[in-house]
Amino acid sequence: MKAAVLFKPNEPMQILECELDPPKAFEVRVKMKATGVCQSDWHVINGDWPTPMPVVPGHEAAGQVLECGPGVVTVKPGDHVVFSFRPHCGRCIYCSQGRTVLCIGRASVPPGALYDGTLRLKHKGQGINQMARIGTFAEEVVVPEEMVVPIRKDMPWAQAALVGCCVATGVGAVTRHAKIEAGASVLVIGCGGVGLNAIQGAVLSGARRIVAADILDNKLEMARTFGATHTVNTATDNDAVKKVKEYSGGLGVDYAFDAVSIERTQALAFDSLAPGGHAVAVGISAPQVKASYSPFMMVFQEKKVSGTFYGSVRPDLDFPVLVDHYMNKRLNLDALISRTYRLEEINEGVKRMLAGEVARGVVVFD
Repeated sequence: MKAAVLFKPNEPMQILECELDPPKAFEVRVKMKATGVCQSDWHVINGDWPTPMPVVPGHEAAGQVLECGPGVVTVKPGDHVVFSFRPHCGRCIYCSQGRTVLCIGRASVPPGALYDGTLRLKHKGQGINQMARIGTFAEEVVVPEEMVVPIRKDMPWAQAALVGCCVATGVGAVTRHAKIEAGASVLVIGCGGVGLNAIQGAVLSGARRIVAADILDNKLEMARTFGATHTVNTATDNDAVKKVKEYSGGLGVDYAFDAVSIERTQALAFDSLAPGGHAVAVGISAPQVKASYSPFMMVFQEKKVSGTFYGSVRPDLDFPVLVDHYMNKRLNLDALISRTYRLEEINEGVKRMLAGEVARGVVVFD
């Protein structure tokens, strides 16, 4: 089997023939069908997120179960699955509360390894780590059972892959984390895969006004096709906060979702809020990024700031629902897929993503 292996940060991934050990207890082997190219992969590739090397990046994917290890009960060979990049031990305090994206039951396991601390993927005898313990830039993977969610078999593979990250994160941030009300006004900052799905989440929730902000006009055009009622180019508009407030009735928006999460966008989200508004950090920044708010305005106007990881979704419950939304034409996932690639073109896919040329690029396997 082939995999895209990263040996050092900021180097191209190498397509290599690798060996894959069979699944052990509570593990499954999955044939990859499609995997998205996401900004989070770039954080691994460029070294923003320290990761054991060599590593296979990739975390947004769908595939078909080929083999199950002893003790597996939730899936069987032939099942179609979407990958979840978060552990779900089922026993820690957060899993017990239903907040599975905060699971701490696997925290002692080395990053990139499976739960017994060993590696399943090898190249010429050298162990290879898997990003988020799944590493989906590969033709096949062995992963923990809890990190795959079975879905209906009539769901197209490329669209199914996106459910595993950008769809769940964007829609979930609005519907699962913020739980916005019908008639609310919303600002979404950053119109990549996650931001476009936050817009779709706002549409699903019945938002009255949806303002999209980005630095690229082509991204803003895409935002309108996904349901944005107004757009602001923050690279050319001298006072983006003023424009957002004009579009939202003068006071500001009820909710602001920042899919970029750098200092400038965090400030825009907070400053664009109406009194009593709620700003949500959705995008994952580099660890050293800091944000500044006015505590005076936070208190005086009762503004709230929160963060959501993975859209605060519960994958076992939410992934099948999101799939149903697509199949029932309540979510537009087709238009998210700007380009498809072969695994051998993965480095090109990363370059096009960084250039802002795509909503989402997807690697499709035979």
